[in-house]
Amino acid sequence: MKSFNERINEVPRGGWIRAAIWCALYIAFVIWVAWGDWLSLLWLFLLPFIADLFTTKYIPWSWWRKYKPADKDEPANPQANPLLYTICSWIDAIVFALVAVYFINIYIFQNYQIPSSSLEKTLRVGDFLYVSKMGYGARVPQTPLSMPLVQHTMPEWLGGGKSYFDHPHWDYKRLAGWKTPQKGDIVVFNFPAGDTVCTKVQNPDYYTLCHYRGRHVVNTRKDIFGDIVVRPVDRRENYVKRCVGTPGDSLQIIDNVIFIKTNDQEPTANSQWEQEPTHEFAQLNYFVRTDGHVLTKSFLDSLGVSRDDRLKIDANIYHYPLTRAMKEQLENNPHVLNIEVESSKYGGSVYPLGHNNWTRDNYGPIYIPRKGDRILITEDNYWLYKRIADAYEFQPIHIGEEYTFKMDYYWMMGDNRHNSADSRYWGFVPEDHIVGQPIFVWLSIEKDKPWGKGHIRWNRLGLHAE
Repeated sequence: MKSFNERINEVPRGGWIRAAIWCALYIAFVIWVAWGDWLSLLWLFLLPFIADLFTTKYIPWSWWRKYKPADKDEPANPQANPLLYTICSWIDAIVFALVAVYFINIYIFQNYQIPSSSLEKTLRVGDFLYVSKMGYGARVPQTPLSMPLVQHTMPEWLGGGKSYFDHPHWDYKRLAGWKTPQKGDIVVFNFPAGDTVCTKVQNPDYYTLCHYRGRHVVNTRKDIFGDIVVRPVDRRENYVKRCVGTPGDSLQIIDNVIFIKTNDQEPTANSQWEQEPTHEFAQLNYFVRTDGHVLTKSFLDSLGVSRDDRLKIDANIYHYPLTRAMKEQLENNPHVLNIEVESSKYGGSVYPLGHNNWTRDNYGPIYIPRKGDRILITEDNYWLYKRIADAYEFQPIHIGEEYTFKMDYYWMMGDNRHNSADSRYWGFVPEDHIVGQPIFVWLSIEKDKPWGKGHIRWNRLGLHAE
């Protein structure tokens, strides 16, 4: 066996450079992860192994390379084993790719595809987003043993089933970022009501199904609803909405307009509410009455109404989600007689389900808790905060006693206000559910159009997600 000095002398300059770069990156990563938890610095004991990989190579990391067949014009390799060399080469490449993807997906960024129209026309169905984890601070995985790029269920071609192990399970920890979610930010987060899921009916969520169908029916009718499964926070479905309320805000909605009052735990009729500016792409559902003139496909395409959103009620009445600009354009059409906003009766029950007379269009007022707040629990706010205590913070809550919140909370809503399952239906978003912030659209697919004829929305590529 070669001595240490011999190994050192044989290391090429490139090996030292690569070792220095990877060791520096690893040190920076460990310090970032260990910030505030210095016991994690013990991971630095792996540094000698990283250095050895590029320099002295005491550990035979690439033992399989000795079986490489000789190239042309090279002496024959008596140990050559083409099959073993090929298999090990593929395994080496796949393992490296999986490890790299795992760490990049957890700590730096991930891809997210818009599945529904809740943020139309800001973000479109078929948009693929680059979601940064670093701005809000990457969240350390709570179920670290999992298949990369798979949220909770393995694809059918791999046999299905859970894509993660329940143990080990780590406590919530977020690495240092440079900001927190602000009002107006578009945010990706784990679905708060996704802790319990019916495998056969996942939309609406389990709690909404129990509200309308009864908990006993949902839990026992497996032929309809399937098995009931429980998922940890980081394995719940990813949702994307706009943050409209931050910790410490009071919020209410009046005739589809959001009003905010900051630092007010006891909002009253006399509180000084500030109207939140409505995003230019915010939509509401409207009934459009014409004089009998048919609104053609080409006209609706130019107006921007998605084909999935085109509903004809009768010969003269249509139902469309419209932005302010789209509504004004229709109002200027001589064949349009009347445009009426959809009634809140179509919106169904809102959070907390069965315990208020609010609607999706007229909601609150409510207070959005922040970490450390002490609030007296009353009959009026008990059900508003009960799910926080039971499902997110796991501590008791009692009427007549003060409750101290352990986390910050946010209020998320879609820009497509009448077609969005958001905080109005399932409540607050805890800070430990925050995943990241979409930065830009890197691909956009229009499913209603064929390849070569608008299937790729080229004008959306690189569009900032805001």
